[in-house]
Amino acid sequence: MTIYADNAATTKMCREAIEAMLPYMDKIYGNPSSLHSVGLEAAHALAGARETVAECLGCSANEITFTSGGSEADNQALISAAELGAKKGKKHIISTAFEHHAILHTLKKLESRGFEVELLPVGETGTVTAAQVASAIRDDTCLVSVMYANNEIGSVMPISEIGAVCREKGVLFHTDAVQAAGHLHINVREQNIDMLSLSAHKFHGPKGTGVLYARKGIRLTNIIEGGAQERGKRAGTENVPAIVGMAAALKKACEELDDRAAKTAAVRDKLISELSKIPHSALNGDPVNRLPGNVSFCFEGIEGESLLLLLDANGIYASSGSACTSGSLDPSHVLLAIGRPHEVAHGSLRLSLSEDNTLEEADFIVKCVKEAVERLRNMSPLWNEKLSGERKFILE
Repeated sequence: MTIYADNAATTKMCREAIEAMLPYMDKIYGNPSSLHSVGLEAAHALAGARETVAECLGCSANEITFTSGGSEADNQALISAAELGAKKGKKHIISTAFEHHAILHTLKKLESRGFEVELLPVGETGTVTAAQVASAIRDDTCLVSVMYANNEIGSVMPISEIGAVCREKGVLFHTDAVQAAGHLHINVREQNIDMLSLSAHKFHGPKGTGVLYARKGIRLTNIIEGGAQERGKRAGTENVPAIVGMAAALKKACEELDDRAAKTAAVRDKLISELSKIPHSALNGDPVNRLPGNVSFCFEGIEGESLLLLLDANGIYASSGSACTSGSLDPSHVLLAIGRPHEVAHGSLRLSLSEDNTLEEADFIVKCVKEAVERLRNMSPLWNEKLSGERKFILE
């Protein structure tokens, strides 16, 4: 048996996306900027995909800019808002301590350019409140950027409430919705979202393509110089096959969102219930307001990498945190942000599910995790010291 439980890292492409892409690889392969028939057909497909994505997000097609993925969209959103703010003498930016590095590293870059960045604490459950945002906003605040849902621990933020606060105070609001798009209901108009980033490969679309939604009237700063593609907002020939595939995958995901979420959440809840029975373990993230497919735990007395290797040997493919930082030896900044000590943060496991995962698979995962944790603890001299009372347990 093989079980893929790393869908927060990337997903299997759906058949609808693959079939939508194929004609634009070997038949309608023209450049959408060309004026001949094949180019015009490609341009027509591009326009159709833009309309589909806009419909899924609740906005207009001319507010959609296609990018290479969520990271590029995040970069462009933050840099654009910062430049707009600087022109008005506003250089204060609010975000959170557990954002994706596409946000945090861009904020560091903006700090080096004279912007003041305030990262809000997220508390034990990994959540920020609209009240926190309201208290942090100043006269010189030019942007609030809060992720829709955390990629490691699955906590879902009160985006509508935060959006309402920002709109009332006249501050631009951006959300990194890479983990939320196709999994949670989104309507940028109703939620007062000014800018939003998403990535196709998180909802069964192709890798290497994404979207930046920017409300009409927000002037985007080009971060890639070149041609006048994407209405002059993003240079480079559009990846038509991938964009068409993304639109097909997002449409499918939104149409089936409630059914998929219910099925996935049932598997999630079973895993959380059973893994919580392992002594000296802790669920990471909000126990209620969390992504339907996210299960994140810390197990005291083990190393997450060792746990992953044992699970992999049993055909279970998971992660210990974000795939974007899997090569780092440092503990997850997300787990540190919610107060996990370094020793505990090193023993993390993230299972991220899709609608393809089953309750039977959950049973097998639980069995293998329990066996692996016990095996690793028995190999650890530090664990024996905890059992003998020489060292104190951190997780009760």
